[in-house]
Amino acid sequence: MKISTQLSYAGGFKEAARDVADMEKAGLDLVWVAEAYGFDGPSLMGYLAALTDKVEIGAGILPIYTRTPTLIAMTAAGIDALSDGRFHLGLGASGPQVIEGFHGIPYTNPLGRTREIIEICRDVWRREAPLVHQGKNYTLPLPPEKGTGLGKALKIIAHPVRSEIPIWIAALGEKNVELTAEVADGWMPILYIPEKANDVWGAPLSAGAAKRDSSLGDLMTVAGGLLAIGEGEDILKLRDLQRSMIALYVGGMGAKEKNFYNELACRYGYEKEAKEIQDLYLSGKKREAEAAVPAEFCELTTLIGPKNYVAERIAAFEEAGVTHLGVHPLPQLGQTNASLIETVKDIVGD
Repeated sequence: MKISTQLSYAGGFKEAARDVADMEKAGLDLVWVAEAYGFDGPSLMGYLAALTDKVEIGAGILPIYTRTPTLIAMTAAGIDALSDGRFHLGLGASGPQVIEGFHGIPYTNPLGRTREIIEICRDVWRREAPLVHQGKNYTLPLPPEKGTGLGKALKIIAHPVRSEIPIWIAALGEKNVELTAEVADGWMPILYIPEKANDVWGAPLSAGAAKRDSSLGDLMTVAGGLLAIGEGEDILKLRDLQRSMIALYVGGMGAKEKNFYNELACRYGYEKEAKEIQDLYLSGKKREAEAAVPAEFCELTTLIGPKNYVAERIAAFEEAGVTHLGVHPLPQLGQTNASLIETVKDIVGD
């Protein structure tokens, strides 16, 4: 099992990037860089590539609507070149509020777009022929009747370091998870409960795997949570920090009638709580929404407690098929992010 973390922006990006360099020395395998509607991800990933030597760098995620498929491919090839083959391309649809609200792009056919973007990226990186794609969402070159008629099939000028860059998909819904298991190299779920993962996603993962090209190898999965290791009630209280994240996603990340994370909480068996969290959050009662999050939900989506307990939780994630443990260190009592990574490395190696 490899160890990954999400880049934290607390204290500023440059400081967070230097911390990644320290965690790299402690054994961190992969760092994910988010974009959402903050700074663009590629600029930050390029900076990380220059500052590090071994740690792999992943887009976590690039929204599929905000760039053309060929620009996504070019960006991935560029960061992969800067990092000497350390890049992972994480893709996701984001949601209507961000895509239509911040980018002004219609949130249409996310599954079909994802499939075509992956096909186009792989064609660009291989450079086997000038790029030609005929799809429902993208046609390359553009047909004469839709433009000037001067479009020409081209190859990427640069030679990518790798013709196969790992592609991950952030997916929660059954159809999207099935697509991920069919065509992607890796899967990025969120709020992952290993004990309930098979009940929620087992069927779509199996359906996608049945159509998977064997040349892709096994599907990678990244999941985990907040990490704190130590004894006593003060450590266990850190699980409550997960309440704000769960309340944000389940309650406010999306419209009332379309919230993927709320749907996930319901599928986990928290239907009553999910409705209450959403009602409170959308009415402006964020603290009350956080208080409504079940303690079990917080515990099962975190890695917080004594070392032997954290080891048990890590084993549960590994048994569920997680290949990349995603940790968000919470240093306590003289610990550092790097020392926590080192401890988890020891646990995984046991």
